[in-house]
Amino acid sequence: MEINTSLKIKICGMKYSENIKAVSALKPDFMGFIFYPKSPRYAGTLDISVLNEFPKTIKKIGVFVNENLENILTIAFKYKLDGMQLHGTELVEMCEKLKEVGYIVIKAFPIAEAYNFKVTKTYEGACDYFLFDTKTDAYGGSGVKFNWKILDEYKGETPFLLSGGISTDDAEDILKIEHPKFAGVDLNSKFEVKPGIKNVKLLEKFISQLGE
Repeated sequence: MEINTSLKIKICGMKYSENIKAVSALKPDFMGFIFYPKSPRYAGTLDISVLNEFPKTIKKIGVFVNENLENILTIAFKYKLDGMQLHGTELVEMCEKLKEVGYIVIKAFPIAEAYNFKVTKTYEGACDYFLFDTKTDAYGGSGVKFNWKILDEYKGETPFLLSGGISTDDAEDILKIEHPKFAGVDLNSKFEVKPGIKNVKLLEKFISQLGE
């Protein structure tokens, strides 16, 4: 079943072939594969043939944490990625280089208070999207929401995806977000059976709610 919604849908932390196939049938806008070895959703053993079967409408995004440019490009070539999500302390120069090559660039920023948005100014023009996630001590998702009212303080020009503990209970509140640069949502841990395996029915129901 194909889901239509005006919000971009990114489903992240995919790892296992059969589950990847099932989720791809929903035709999200982005599907994220984490190439950070310390993550329980590390996708270092992906079946390339499964990714090659994707419809072109699904953009394959590699998620990296403080990886060097050469390794990112090697992995991107191997898996025919469409873009990268940089989840560490990567400099704007890396974003610019990846964008120049033609990749979609998503830069993640940990958000705890309005002050954190000041960091994004340097990256304006170097990224296609920002991703605002809950600030934690470690890299990667925490499964916890930050106060979404803080989003009103973001005055940048780059569209953003919202991440951090989004669950099936949040559809109504997400639809109430009126920020002009709010582009979509990033879904992960709250839709899992276990790390790396998504509950497809739960995703389908939630995305349908966003499209109503």
